[in-house]
Amino acid sequence: LDNINVSLEAFWSTLQAWIEGFLSNLPNIILAIAVLVASVFLSRLVKKYSSKFMERFSNNQTINGLLSNVITSGFLIVAIFVVLGILGLDRTLTSLLAGAGVLGLAVGLAVQEPLMNVFSGILMSTKSLFNVGDLIETNGYFGRIKKINLRSTILEQLSGEEVLLPNKSIIQNPLVNYTVSGKRRLTLGCGISYGENLEKVKEITLKAVEEGVNYNKKLPLEFYYEGYGDSSINFIVRLWLNDVAQSSLLQAQSEAIIAIKKAFDSNDI
Repeated sequence: LDNINVSLEAFWSTLQAWIEGFLSNLPNIILAIAVLVASVFLSRLVKKYSSKFMERFSNNQTINGLLSNVITSGFLIVAIFVVLGILGLDRTLTSLLAGAGVLGLAVGLAVQEPLMNVFSGILMSTKSLFNVGDLIETNGYFGRIKKINLRSTILEQLSGEEVLLPNKSIIQNPLVNYTVSGKRRLTLGCGISYGENLEKVKEITLKAVEEGVNYNKKLPLEFYYEGYGDSSINFIVRLWLNDVAQSSLLQAQSEAIIAIKKAFDSNDI
């Protein structure tokens, strides 16, 4: 019984000390809560108006959103330190600052890959390497850009599937943009037998393409013999499309094959 009484007295003394400490710090606690609630409310206004402010200087929504989030995060960090100061947690604050170096190193190693994607997204946004809607080929994928954010790029393939590509992989690998120049060329290969008149074949081929294919006639139509095959003399025809769409390339290619085949049949080639 004596041990139980001693334990109860110790517990009661500790509880009384806690209650007295809480009551003595109650004004600071209330003030800290008020500051924290006000800071959360104000952070929304900070984000809203900082975003509007950025829009005055830049039309890049990705960069504007990033800077707005950075400003808002900085405001909240300052508010947290103010709350800790009000509560008198100076030692806790000092310990947090002292451990920030070690913690920062650990966190940095853990989020190295995501941060690399974010930095790549920022670089892509500032350099305007490509835009939403561009037809590109990269990392073994071919399609149109559907969406770009700070971490990844969504590519919609011509077959309908969507591919999520980390921005880091796009920055570090070759990328072909079929849209940015506004021009795209079709190269079509063919072969004719060794017994044909090469000058005649060239003349008939060019005429067939000019009359049977919808292409950009402001740019040159080219014909070149490439070499000797095992059973044919090979040539290529190069023509420029009216637009860069993949459907236009396939349509022009189909029209050229039909026109050349028809012309060769008519001339016994």
